Amino acid sequence: MRRRLALLLIAILFPVAAIAVDRITIEALFSNKAMVTIDGTRRLLKLDQPSPEGVVLIDADSREAVIEVDGERQIYRLGSHVSSQFSKPERTTARIQRDLNNSYSTVGSINGRNVHFLVDTGASAVALNSGVAKRLGIPYKLDGKRISVSTASGITPAYEVILDRVQVGDIRLNQVRGFVIEGESPRRVLLGMSFLSRVKMEDQGAVLLLHSKY
Repeated sequence: MRRRLALLLIAILFPVAAIAVDRITIEALFSNKAMVTIDGTRRLLKLDQPSPEGVVLIDADSREAVIEVDGERQIYRLGSHVSSQFSKPERTTARIQRDLNNSYSTVGSINGRNVHFLVDTGASAVALNSGVAKRLGIPYKLDGKRISVSTASGITPAYEVILDRVQVGDIRLNQVRGFVIEGESPRRVLLGMSFLSRVKMEDQGAVLLLHSKY
């Protein structure tokens, strides 16, 4: 009985190690899914659902996927061969200067097209007016969800959409929640928390640094 108890304590204190992964091949990419081959075994990875080998899909679209192995995350594209010998990925940093109005503003892009961003931690999502959305070719009335948002002018009709790509400096995020607000406001696109919550912010007074999380 004592021996059995001792073995149980050893199992609790020293759990069996995760299966070692030697090679991963990216075969197909979808929104929030990735078809991969892990050491010769095909797996369909879904967001935040570890495979039996301990491989975790963090983010994915039709172009690239973020995969975590042994606590390390890297970005991989279709056809990539992933070695289990992971090197720590470099963090990407974007610098945003204060403008004459004492706000943080910068030029970035949405879906590959340039926009002027105003950093707004009070905005729950990236927010743009309907004129900018039309210029960017966002079919917000077709693909968006009709909602109402609270603005400085009161409750305003808007559409909730998913933006394929939002980029500031070298930091690019996929599948970012956005609001398209009917009318001419906001005049600059608000870089809200649907983007900012996925990066690390460092306010240095005259400069705001945004650091990628992986």
